[in-house]
Order: sequence, then C-alpha cells, then structure tokens
Amino acid sequence: MKKVVVFASGAGTNAENLVRYFSNHQEIVIPFVLSNAPNAKVHEKMASLGIPSYTFTKTAFTDGTVLRMLQEHQVDFIVLAGYMLLIDNEMLEAYYQRIVNIHPSLLPKYGGKGMHGDKVHEAVVAAGEKESGITIHYLNERYDEGDVVFQAVCEVLPTDTPDDVAAKVHALEYEWYPKVVEQLVVSL
Repeated sequence: MKKVVVFASGAGTNAENLVRYFSNHQEIVIPFVLSNAPNAKVHEKMASLGIPSYTFTKTAFTDGTVLRMLQEHQVDFIVLAGYMLLIDNEMLEAYYQRIVNIHPSLLPKYGGKGMHGDKVHEAVVAAGEKESGITIHYLNERYDEGDVVFQAVCEVLPTDTPDDVAAKVHALEYEWYPKVVEQLVVSL
C-alpha cells in the first residue's frame, strides 16, 4: 500500500473528499491528516471518518519534526488540501515531485501568496474572466509556481457572482483532485 498524507489548514472539504475516495482503495491509504491549525474543521471531519488528525506548530513543520514523522511512517506522497503554509526546502527535497497542491484558478493567473479561496473567485469576477477552474501542481519553494500537473476549466458567465464561481470550482476540485492524486501515486 502506498501511504498518502493530507495537509490541511481549514474546513477540510477536499481532505474529506480524498479520504472518502481512498477509503477502500486497493493500493492507496491515507493513514492520517496533518494540520497547522488546532481549531480547523478538518479535525472534526477526520474524527467522523475515523482518520487520525494531528496539529503541529509552524516550527514543527520547518524544524524537521514533521518530516521525521512522515519518514518514520514511510509516507510516499503528500497532498495539500487548503494548507496555507509554505513547505520548507528540506521537505521539498525529501519529497521531490511527491507533493501536490490544488489551486482554485487556472495558474499562473490569480496565484501567489495571499491568493486563496474567495479572494481568487472575487478577482476572477472583477476581471471579467470568461473561464476559471482548478490547477493541480507540484510544489516548489514559491507559492503556486510549481510544475502544473493538471488543469480543468469551467465557464464564468457575465452574471456569475464569486459564490457562483466558487461552486463551479469546488465541483471540479471534488471530481478531479482524487483522480489525479490516484494517477500520480499509483505511478510511483
């Protein structure tokens, strides 16, 4: 079995979707979820699914503590699902091309530090974009600049609000993120 760990900082909807998708998988298991936010709703979601979730300080993510835990548990792949901290170089090197993130726009548009969630959808609508979507990409040392693995597009209508765009983008996230992660992990 290949072990995948999810990093999450918020509500945990993508983490929940991933856990459900892989719950009876023949080749992939999610043994636990890690977070930097003790009050994140992802903890409640994981508890209801019977998946352990642990909170670590920002320092533990940067001083090697989390990396050692991942290596001790022989984790093969890391998936970011609403995780808001930059991953340090030591972890990037240890998991080179084995850490992916999902971003709620068609990168390189509307990416970078501070561009997440509703801020992205508001910017898309304000700019009058005709399409938006998701980008799944490998991580590097800069926010949202890693190699693109996959993109899916949705139409943005002139009457769409940021909430309308968010609903369309979330639908793409839930459909494609588990499938793309599965392809990447199985091919390791």
